[in-house]
Amino acid sequence: MVDNLKRRTVLKAGGVAAAAVTVDSAAGAPEVVAAEATGSTDITLKVNGTTKRVTVEPRTTLLDALRERMALTGTKKGCDRGECGACTVLVDGKRIKSCLTLAVMRQGASITTVEGLAKGDRLHPVQEEFIRHDAFQCGGCTPGQIMSAVACIKEGHTGSDDEIREWMSGNLCRCACYPNIVAAVKAAARRGASW
Repeated sequence: MVDNLKRRTVLKAGGVAAAAVTVDSAAGAPEVVAAEATGSTDITLKVNGTTKRVTVEPRTTLLDALRERMALTGTKKGCDRGECGACTVLVDGKRIKSCLTLAVMRQGASITTVEGLAKGDRLHPVQEEFIRHDAFQCGGCTPGQIMSAVACIKEGHTGSDDEIREWMSGNLCRCACYPNIVAAVKAAARRGASW
């Protein structure tokens, strides 16, 4: 009982302190904005063939920079821990989970997101095969699956269904469309799915 009382007292005191900081921050907003601005940095990223300059905090992940600073929302935020693969993008042609890398670490790198695969109105062969093989349901994992599939094909890991499953295993599908995903990757590989 004494521990709970102490914990409650600490939590209440923390709430009062937070409220005081909020009130003080409202009165001194220009100082807070200036402090935030000095903690930010300008970086240049080449995304989908276009060089973009963005201002980010040093702790901003590549995923958050793409979604929140560049409005490229095709890359999905799933687990935010690198476990689901929904945030997979290509960096200098290699697949990475964008939630596990900082944007400042990718300065000058060539980044491809799912928005950058199509050529005008013409879908990438992997995108076409995902549609043709009904390789998605809810669509939450689809951008990451497609980006991984593009890399899987480019890396030459499409010799068998088992090999495709192994090399796509970093991307989870909560709807369990795995047989259709494997079929789509296999079909795109047969087409020589690269631009």
